[in-house]
Amino acid sequence: MPYAVTADGVHIAYQIRGSGEWLVLLAGQANSHRWWDGVRDDFHATCRTITLDYRGTGESGKPDRPYSTQGFADDVVAVLDDLGVERADVYGTSMGGRVAQWLAVRHPHRVRALVLGCTSPGGRYGIERSDAVRRSLSQTAPAEAEGALLCLMYTPSWLANHPGPYNTLGDATMPPYARRRHLAASNHHDAWDVLPDIAAPTLVLHGTDDQLNPAANAPLLADRIPGAEMQMIDGARHAYFEEFRETASGLVLDFLG
Repeated sequence: MPYAVTADGVHIAYQIRGSGEWLVLLAGQANSHRWWDGVRDDFHATCRTITLDYRGTGESGKPDRPYSTQGFADDVVAVLDDLGVERADVYGTSMGGRVAQWLAVRHPHRVRALVLGCTSPGGRYGIERSDAVRRSLSQTAPAEAEGALLCLMYTPSWLANHPGPYNTLGDATMPPYARRRHLAASNHHDAWDVLPDIAAPTLVLHGTDDQLNPAANAPLLADRIPGAEMQMIDGARHAYFEEFRETASGLVLDFLG
């Protein structure tokens, strides 16, 4: 597996598949590149996909020091540099969408087009999940907490027909400190003031029934980013890209095309 080395000396594992235009796929919080396993092939007719294991996950280095969404964006640039890729399309979901925002702001010449899925601007204007959702995720019994997360990710009908394993519940190999570092990075994200600086053509995607990252964040992003388009996927929850993959991947491909 190839690795890029960041400015602070961390090894970032990355994966390349397909052929065509470069497309970076960025996973959610505390997840490795496996987040994309269920849908990655949807893009390979026209795109060459790049995924990576965030620091703290998968085969990447796991330093025990603060992480940030800005820092994750710089790690993506280290991967692009290692590959010699000048510009790429970028599709980030959940925390990956937060990372993608900073990538487009801090490194605008590296982003050809931007897709922000089930994500938030963060900070004082971001819409937070409800207290009821927070309580459901903080249950002490692991099986109950996992069940609550599954219900936030997928609809009951989909879960009934897809018994797992699931790629979106977090990287089980992460050390506890890295999981905490990821949570802090996502919680401290605040790109509101710089969103108007995003120059890349942008598509905002969100499921209408997403309560993990409330759907009300989608119009906030779309209104704040100049010229952004927005598509809401009816009935979808947080993992819209997997359960509603035909619709979601089609929208992304149409936009990038």
